[in-house]
Amino acid sequence: MTRGRLILMPNTLDFGVDDSLDLREVLPQRVIEQAARLTHWAAENAKTTRALLKRVDAVAPLAQPLQAMQIAELPRPPKGGRPAGDDTAAWQALLAPALAGHDLGLISEAGLPAVADPGARLVALAHEAGIEVVALSGPSSLLLALAASGLNGQSFAFVGYLPVDPAQRTARVRELEALSARAQQTQLLIETPYRNEALRQALLAALKPGTRLSISVGLTLPGGWTQTATVADWRANRTTLPDRIPAVFAILA
Repeated sequence: MTRGRLILMPNTLDFGVDDSLDLREVLPQRVIEQAARLTHWAAENAKTTRALLKRVDAVAPLAQPLQAMQIAELPRPPKGGRPAGDDTAAWQALLAPALAGHDLGLISEAGLPAVADPGARLVALAHEAGIEVVALSGPSSLLLALAASGLNGQSFAFVGYLPVDPAQRTARVRELEALSARAQQTQLLIETPYRNEALRQALLAALKPGTRLSISVGLTLPGGWTQTATVADWRANRTTLPDRIPAVFAILA
């Protein structure tokens, strides 16, 4: 039996909430048409996947009604710090459509799947199973923020979320600043939107005055922006960050 492919499908960066967004301003027509053809999905979040498919249908009719789509969510890690069991079988089960000959779309809540995203595990399992993996073009908030920052794009690292505990967070910020200075490497961070301003304040308190900090908010969305300045200049800036729009933070010491 011919196997299907694992198609890495980019998503928009607004989590499906901007009703005014024209999908063609964010995704190439070829990608939209590919999404319309797919009937099997492995998704970080089924709700945001349906939101994208509704937008796709307005540009290129779906191969099946949305209600008939097979959308399986990626396994979620245990809550409350409980130890994780071996969930390999649950991940492998997601590849069943591809093993049965159907192309399978992998999609994140926002941006490119498998980049700062749990879907990377499914991609690894697809390679182990001999399933062809195809990555499609689309927006990545991390790379867009890096490109717009003016910081070092030749050497950079994505370090994800910082600790919530204030003391641990401060220690981690200073560790990243020291690494950035030593390697001249840009450090990229993200935070849950409602903690955007708290992270900005923590960075300004912990970083040295001459370190450059870049903040990107709502990239590809109306009113999105990027601003890069020294920490000293940021401290004099009364800008506050929105608490419902994703932001990317980048530092270079």
